[in-house]
Amino acid sequence: MMRLTNASSILPLLLLAATACQSTTVAFTASPQVKPQQQLQQKGSTCFWSLNSGVSDEIDESLFEAEDDSGIQWELFKKHHAKGAWKGIWTTYDYIGDVMDETVAAVELDYSPETESISQVHQIVVGAKRADCETCFDSMETKDLPVATYTPQDLKKNRLGACGMVIGPTLLRSGAMATELVLSLGDGRVRVVFQHAPVWERGTEPGTAPPDGLKLFRTMISREALRDSPPTAATEQANPPTDGNPTYYRPVPPFNWHKKWGGTCWTWGPQVGNKGWGIEELEEGDDWHGSAPVDLWNLRLPGGIFVQCPRIVTDASVALCRLAWLPNDDTLLRLEAGALALQPMMDELDENLVGFYPPTLGSYRCDMMSKMGELEGDPQFVRDELAKAQQQTSTPTVAVDDGAPTAENDEDEVAEEDAPSTKTRKSPVIQPKLTDTKNDDEAKDVRDVIQF
Repeated sequence: MMRLTNASSILPLLLLAATACQSTTVAFTASPQVKPQQQLQQKGSTCFWSLNSGVSDEIDESLFEAEDDSGIQWELFKKHHAKGAWKGIWTTYDYIGDVMDETVAAVELDYSPETESISQVHQIVVGAKRADCETCFDSMETKDLPVATYTPQDLKKNRLGACGMVIGPTLLRSGAMATELVLSLGDGRVRVVFQHAPVWERGTEPGTAPPDGLKLFRTMISREALRDSPPTAATEQANPPTDGNPTYYRPVPPFNWHKKWGGTCWTWGPQVGNKGWGIEELEEGDDWHGSAPVDLWNLRLPGGIFVQCPRIVTDASVALCRLAWLPNDDTLLRLEAGALALQPMMDELDENLVGFYPPTLGSYRCDMMSKMGELEGDPQFVRDELAKAQQQTSTPTVAVDDGAPTAENDEDEVAEEDAPSTKTRKSPVIQPKLTDTKNDDEAKDVRDVIQF
């Protein structure tokens, strides 16, 4: 159950989500009818967020009181992301979930207090030499790609809330739309970039008419850490992460997703701005991290990573791109970005389509939850599988007639020759197919994969 709380009083506490998700009690309960001064109710010393974690020393709480959105965004950017070089292996997946490419790279986000700016540089490993002796070191040839420079007044298309960040949706040079989601905890973070390309219905020549939709054609996922080398199973075994930092390569059973989760939620909308919410217990209909609908593109990876997005984006609805992460067995982080794309731009005189508005971010939500206990009964996906199995076993079997005449049914067969047939043949379902116009040269463009 989610209940609205006072944004000005609870948002500073939400900044502690990445480090204080070990408690199992909710810090506040509120209802929309109570006054703002009464909406934050801490329950003794076991409150969900600890005020002794130094948040007042790192975040100026006057920003929340003054509702300074740019100041809040800047402080969140510095606190959770502008920490140095995030090293990782960028793995690109195609539409069916197969690995297309892997790149060893780093995202450098360096904060400069002198200029009050953050520079972003992508460092790509283009070559490597392995040492053949114990006293030698491996060498890597890298290429630096400057991406952007951020200031408190210019954060580009970055939107932050709690420990999450959404970049985009952004229109790439190739014509594709990129939506990037990032979740951070300790010295690690998970980053995913969804890319949708223009497609047309069958029978329409690509490029001769406006696109009918944007189809997902590749996804990049990266496990990143502020460590000496990108996180791998070998490096984590040699140097196990310390408490408070994620372990990427560990067994995560499917049932670990299906628990009683509770915590806090940070939401944002263009009209309502930043809001703080309390989740006493996550409702079953909101547990999208545990289901994989066939009408959406889903990918679940080892180590507790799950991504989900629309297969095809149209102007009819908001495209919800999602990232869920289990950095440890007792913490669940979720990020959801609502993208608006292909919104028509009409001519005011003759009401003809003259183009599309650039894609924009329509909604933002970041959940930071800890395990409250075990679920009663079987999870929803288990009940769905049992229902399918029961339906298959209860379906009556149809006997197949081999056509051989017998003495008992000769008369019946003669009578049925003149009667109209009651057998029906199921007609095939024809669905319009969309044509993917992805260019092979653009698919190899590293800058598109990185997101610019």
